[in-house]
Amino acid sequence: MGVIFNAMIEFFEEDDWEFSWMEGLTALSMGFSGKHGKWMCYAQAREDQQQFVFYSVCPMNAPEARRAAVSEFITRANYGMIIGNFEMDWTDGEIRYKTSIDVEGSQLTKPLVKQMVYANVMILDRYLPGLMAMMYGSVSAVDEIAKIENADAVSSLPVEEPEVPVEADEDDYEDDDRTHPTLPRGPLP
Repeated sequence: MGVIFNAMIEFFEEDDWEFSWMEGLTALSMGFSGKHGKWMCYAQAREDQQQFVFYSVCPMNAPEARRAAVSEFITRANYGMIIGNFEMDWTDGEIRYKTSIDVEGSQLTKPLVKQMVYANVMILDRYLPGLMAMMYGSVSAVDEIAKIENADAVSSLPVEEPEVPVEADEDDYEDDDRTHPTLPRGPLP
């Protein structure tokens, strides 16, 4: 295919993602399972524009009656986002988080792909409970964003970690690395 598409493939293969090539397109599809849900992701190489785009698609579409409230939520979430943004298709309520990079005059590397992919899935996972509350509850966007962003602020405060006994062996600790993709066990919506 192309340089960007090949860099995409290399990253996903080396990082042990299961993916499918979308026939006729320079795009891949894959499932992801986060702490708060499961969803589909799409990686796209835009060779002519020299761009890489990665999407996480929210597992549920916003019901028509709640689209204005969801729109307020994603607008408030987007304010201050540095890498990526939420977007919603007003016609059907599809919500996705998009990260992208333009590599014109340079080249797409595996570390750049990794940054775009993991920043993307982590953000959707963080905001997914708030999105669901907006779609199916009668909550306020201000309150839901405050819950998410205040929780992030609290979790980023320095915490004094307990000392590990000198005789502790590395094998005594379970690796809890949740950054690797886990494919859903059933069909995704």
